Amino acid sequence: MITDKLTVTHQFLEELAQHAGKAHFMPSDEIGQALQCLETQGIPNSKNESYKYCNIEAILRKNFKTISGKEQVVSFSEIKKQYAVQEAYNLFIVNGHICTDELEVSSAIKASPIQEISKEISAAHLAQYAKSNTDPMIALNAAYADRGFFLRISQTLDKPLIIHHINSLEGNLFFNTRNLFVIEKNTEAQITEFYYSSNENSFRNTVTEIFVDTQAHIQHVIAQNTGAHNYLFANTQVHQEKQSTYTNHTYTFSGALVRNNLKLDLNGEYTESHLYGLFITQQQQLVDNHTEVNHLKPNGQSNELYKGVVAEKSTAVFNGRIFVERHAQKTNAYQSSKNILLSNDAVVNAKPELEIYANDVKCSHGTSTGKVDENALFYLKARGIGEENARKLLLHAFAYEILEKLPTPFTKEKISTWVDEVLR
Repeated sequence: MITDKLTVTHQFLEELAQHAGKAHFMPSDEIGQALQCLETQGIPNSKNESYKYCNIEAILRKNFKTISGKEQVVSFSEIKKQYAVQEAYNLFIVNGHICTDELEVSSAIKASPIQEISKEISAAHLAQYAKSNTDPMIALNAAYADRGFFLRISQTLDKPLIIHHINSLEGNLFFNTRNLFVIEKNTEAQITEFYYSSNENSFRNTVTEIFVDTQAHIQHVIAQNTGAHNYLFANTQVHQEKQSTYTNHTYTFSGALVRNNLKLDLNGEYTESHLYGLFITQQQQLVDNHTEVNHLKPNGQSNELYKGVVAEKSTAVFNGRIFVERHAQKTNAYQSSKNILLSNDAVVNAKPELEIYANDVKCSHGTSTGKVDENALFYLKARGIGEENARKLLLHAFAYEILEKLPTPFTKEKISTWVDEVLR
């Protein structure tokens, strides 16, 4: 099944293949396409243009093992005590599995293991937005996913929904998680996903498909603080119908490697999207953000702002692509990437892209990378503020433009605390 064209170790892929039967919730044709993609492309390495700074193959050579079912038992009551937020609805995803024992959510929210979705939902949405032939990591997920959850929101939520992703596994473990969100017509919701980890040396390959129906308005926060020695690959694919609004906030604070692929298809007129990102890197960390916004219908609007603070010997990547189809007239699309380097050894690779086929649009992109503003630093020092505190003030001010856009007080407070911890 796996040919010699693959450069990653056969042992790793053979062990994954033993778990392929658990992916029965995926459409059979998608599994077949996924396996074919892996046979022809293999695991991404630096020879792949979109992965030139993110060598997944080299990481997987570290003998990651798949989960064999001997998972650490975690007390749900302890999880609730540690993570639950009183002013929100809470979902707990432990080691990729949704905890349903004491599920406390609104009647407007349906949440279940991905294996339990109906045939109708599967046919309409599963593997419709994240296609295996577009990315080998999606293919790896489609072929071998054995866990994940389904979320449907059918009415406007009266308070935020917080999804807690908790990894309590021990050892060098690799697992694929497949999630599906369906946001129905005329609804409004604020969804926050927190990624935590209590162990070291795990690799999570996550694919989340999100369908945003007509006139639905969603605020979606993804906050990643997974520990210094863990690996996270998060692939989020969003499909928007007409007059919908989807706003994404992505925050990354730790992880040996974090790769975020965020793709939006604006598939209806008067569709609106906003993308905000903040990453703070240190040591030898790699954070790789790839965004793609596809304007497919007229009168669409998108706005994108990513900021990074890159320290020590860490590396940050931002690759943002805006595509405007030829029928998508009256499109307004803006993209900006701003970065601060705190070390001569830190590296930022930024690549904004525009591909426009319509002739009546307003589109722009830009990127800037530099050090802390010396004039501003001198101004603060001249007023009696020590150099270290002055730098912290400037960095917090730089991050604040992104933080102020967070939709809920608790989320803003939590993420601001993480910013303080990293920048101290």
